[in-house]
Amino acid sequence: MDSDLTTINTIGPATAKALIAAGIPDAATLRRVGAHDAYRAMLAAGSKPHFIWYYVLVMALQGRPWNDCRGAEKAALRERFDSLVAEVRGQPLSGIEAELDMIGLRRP
Repeated sequence: MDSDLTTINTIGPATAKALIAAGIPDAATLRRVGAHDAYRAMLAAGSKPHFIWYYVLVMALQGRPWNDCRGAEKAALRERFDSLVAEVRGQPLSGIEAELDMIGLRRP
């Protein structure tokens, strides 16, 4: 189901679907929560981490084109992204990931 999330430039149906699955149902909620915490929710809901997806979301909420992220700003966002991924990975697994770990199929 599409929502008004797609009214934000660069947020397409796939991103909207991932945001909705993470509990971010609309553009107003996304703006209130912010890109960083919305991405945290997406990771916690099972989205795979992708740096580009992270900074595109940040740029979208700033009303900037996704490819406007460069240099020191991009490096700083990379650090925030890496910290966020490490933080989320430190949380206990649930669902299929926990089951795969229990039988030794996901992690070495």
